[in-house]
Amino acid sequence: MRVLIWLVRAALFFTLLAFALNNQHEASIKWFFGQEWRAPMVFIVLGAFTLGCAFGVLAMVPSWWQHRRAARHRRDDIEDDESQNTRSIDTPLPSDSKLLQHEL
Repeated sequence: MRVLIWLVRAALFFTLLAFALNNQHEASIKWFFGQEWRAPMVFIVLGAFTLGCAFGVLAMVPSWWQHRRAARHRRDDIEDDESQNTRSIDTPLPSDSKLLQHEL
């Protein structure tokens, strides 16, 4: 299975390498007010991909924080319930002590 995973990774790497080598010609990005940026096509595509990933992660951060907060509250509630249950089990009942005295 590991060999198969490494073969898939190698195929993906060589595919992306071939894409980069085939797209070395210059491209330009025209900004506002007549500004223009010239760079190889592969760098422009890589930059767009990187910016998309960064914006995607930043868009997910508030949701992650909300889920972490909810999980923390649930964990605290479970710990409180467990601590209350262990206290009730550890304290002996008065009727148990009377039964023990009668058996002696």
